[in-house]
This record gives sequence, C-alpha cells and structure tokens, in this order.
Amino acid sequence: MQPKFIAKIESEDSPKRLAVLIDADNAQASIIEGILSEIAKFGTATAKRIYGDWTEPQLNSWKKVLLNNSIQPIQQFSYTKGKNATDSALIIDAMDLLYKGKFEGFCLVSSDSDFTKLAARIREEGLIVYGFGEKKTPQPFVAACDKFIYTEVLLPPVEIDIKEPVQKSTFQKSPEPKDDRKEILDIIFLAIEAVSGDSDWANLGNVVGNITKLHPSFDARLYGYKKFSQLVKSFPESLDVDERPSSIGNESAKSIYIKKKNHKK
Repeated sequence: MQPKFIAKIESEDSPKRLAVLIDADNAQASIIEGILSEIAKFGTATAKRIYGDWTEPQLNSWKKVLLNNSIQPIQQFSYTKGKNATDSALIIDAMDLLYKGKFEGFCLVSSDSDFTKLAARIREEGLIVYGFGEKKTPQPFVAACDKFIYTEVLLPPVEIDIKEPVQKSTFQKSPEPKDDRKEILDIIFLAIEAVSGDSDWANLGNVVGNITKLHPSFDARLYGYKKFSQLVKSFPESLDVDERPSSIGNESAKSIYIKKKNHKK
C-alpha cells in the first residue's frame, strides 16, 4: 500500500506548521533573523534544521546564530570532494518529515537549484513551499516554490557614516530598487483582469494571490516599497484605489480595491 502524506490541520484559523530546512553551504548566517521573521508571517516554524559539515571553518559564523534561534544543526561530512552530501541529507530529511504528515508547509533556505525537484515533490502532496535564496538563485527553483523571497530584501539595517550632513544615519543594506514600471503594471493589470468582477474592481488581496501564483518571487520590496498597497498607490495615473469598510465587523479595518483607470464605475 502506498503511504499517504497527509498533514493534519486542526482548524482553518490555526497557524500553519512549517518545517524550516536550511542549506548552510548556500545561506548566510547574517540573514537568519530576517528569514525567521518572514516565516512568522506564514505560520509557526515547528521544526528548524540546518545542514552542513560543521567541522569546516567557513560555517563558524553560524554557531552563535543557531543557539540564539533554536535551530538544530545536522552534521553531514563531505565524503567526496566536489560532491554535495549536504543536499542529499536535507532532501532525505525533508521526505521523512513529509511522510510523517505533521506539517502544512516547508521553508527551503538555499540558492541551489538542486532543490527544485524537492520543492515540486512537496507541492504535489498539497503542501505549500516557501523558498528563500539570493537573487542568483536559478529560476527553476524559484518557479518550483509557491512563494520565493529573495534574501536581499531581508538584510538588517546597518549604520554608516556620511559626510553631508555630518550625522550618523541608518540605511537599509539592500539592492537598488528595480525601476521596471511598465513590467510591474502589466503584471498588475493581468491580475486585476483575472480576479475582478463585472465592476472591474478587484480586491487587493486577491490580486496579490494571483500574482504570487504566476510570479512566486514578486515582492514589492524589490521595487523600494514595504507593502504591495504602497506600490499600487505609486501608479495614480494608471490605477484607481478604493478603500472600503471591511466585512469582518471591525469598524477600523479597511479592504482595498483597485482597477485600471478609465473604466466606468
């Protein structure tokens, strides 16, 4: 009889139980706080494991980080030079955790395309996959995840000295924001068309969900905005934005709807 990989969900409102698996050879210790904060938005990191050869000096920077964040190190010796035994250990563990059926999703932290098949396999069983990696991550791995977050947008603030004015200021150490405004609008327009009703208005959350399905790595922070709503509002010439009272009963809560300009209301 074939085993069934079924995750038991206590209730629809309960946070997702997530298994966080980190490839120490292809992730930076300096970014782990940002990654765990991001994961907390999606659910609870029930299992946190990191894989590498801890006898190697290049992994020393991880040791303090692991203790502070209760991440379990998994030792994997490099048996043969040029062969990545760490990847194999992570994949085997992932399948073991999948088999146990205790999780609703997996977080794979690596910039290595070797995990493309793993992400696809987990999704085949109906579990969600969040990927975390640098912008050098090959596109096949990005596309295999439900959502992929580039770790450059999660880098912590750093303080630097500048000459004009002569003060100490805090800057976000992150890549220069993209300026592909036409490309962004095309993506948003297609999402609005896909989820809008007869009125041409589309709920912002539904728009974000549609974009994520087609573009797992889409992130407003890549364009210099903290939230997708801020990115949308930067296109007043192309998009109408309407904030409406939420249907959840909270008077202060608002639901945001958007549509293309020049449509009749």
